[in-house]
Amino acid sequence: MFRSIARVGAPFTLIASATFTWLFAGCGTDVTIAETRDAAPPTFVAPDVATTEPLPDGLTEYCPSSQCPAGHTTCPGSRFPCEVDLRTDPNNCGACGNVCPARGVDETYACVDGRCVMACDVGTKAMDCDGVPDNGCETRPNQDNCGACGKKCLNPAKPCVVTTGAWQCGCNGNDLTCPVGDGFECIDGRMDDRNCGACGKVCDPSGDGGAPHANAYYGCVQSTCDQPKCIGGFGNCDDDMSNGCETDLVDDANCGACGNACPTNTKCVLDDSFRPFCACPGEQTFCPDFCFGEDCMGKCFDLTAHPYNCGGCGIECNTPPYSDPICNYGTCSYVCKGGRADCNGNPADGCEVNTHSDPRNCGGCGVACDTAAGQACVAGQCVVEPCDSIPDGGVTAR
Repeated sequence: MFRSIARVGAPFTLIASATFTWLFAGCGTDVTIAETRDAAPPTFVAPDVATTEPLPDGLTEYCPSSQCPAGHTTCPGSRFPCEVDLRTDPNNCGACGNVCPARGVDETYACVDGRCVMACDVGTKAMDCDGVPDNGCETRPNQDNCGACGKKCLNPAKPCVVTTGAWQCGCNGNDLTCPVGDGFECIDGRMDDRNCGACGKVCDPSGDGGAPHANAYYGCVQSTCDQPKCIGGFGNCDDDMSNGCETDLVDDANCGACGNACPTNTKCVLDDSFRPFCACPGEQTFCPDFCFGEDCMGKCFDLTAHPYNCGGCGIECNTPPYSDPICNYGTCSYVCKGGRADCNGNPADGCEVNTHSDPRNCGGCGVACDTAAGQACVAGQCVVEPCDSIPDGGVTAR
């Protein structure tokens, strides 16, 4: 058991009621459970006269402990006692020095309850179908394992395909099931210029040889080739194809679509995928990645809060070790990662203290455990255990 406190007369006793009230009383000689280096730390001191009276029912005395809590240990090379959690440490999983395998092509490994556990990569959709960990996640989706081990696609007309991120047998609705590489892909044959009404039917962009329309070409419309279509970035907003696709869709009055006007104080620009949008909403600022002519591509950012555009476009907040960047009203700063603290105030070495395991900074800067007694710091708390009484009225940890 472990508990983080400041300085306590030892041993101390506690009781928990329905409202979780902690009561402290002491006997015998003072023993430091945890102390701070503050000028006037809070203290709980034992009375001057020791008592050997038995404790009321429900009260338990606790003393500093050098014993590691369950699941924790001190390994060769450990900086602090009990700092290794054998249940979750991938470099000491279940035992000191037992390292979980490195990431594979389609699998990752983590230490879970003291065992190295393999997980298949959700990106590649690979699976462990043979149950043999040595070869990792050996199976990619196929006709015999379509999204799950043993799920077979028995109908040749409905092979294993991926739709909206999920693998299934056959395509949805009227989509075409077309071969692509070693597998199949679902394609909307009504508008696809390379699979117009049927897999592999490619439309000739010059059509029947007639004069091309402005900003247009001939392609697939409703599963039929030789239909005039607008090239990217232009629209036929007057519904008159005789003058072609006359409207630039990177325009404040027609941003991405005919009639889509940008609100006041915004401008039609392109995002990183060449899609027009109105920039920028609210207090955000448009930061261009690159421009060609008057058209620029980029994104909108709040320059008062974005750590990679802090106070201006492209101003990145650099962070010291064991910290995360933050932007406060356009000024760069940093915050320590969980379990870390900057106790020396020097940004050069960042958040240099591990408050989860450092017995001199246990749970916070300057909160010290009883290092003379070998008291360990685990999860930011000084370790204690129930005391045993000894004949002279004193106590000792069990």
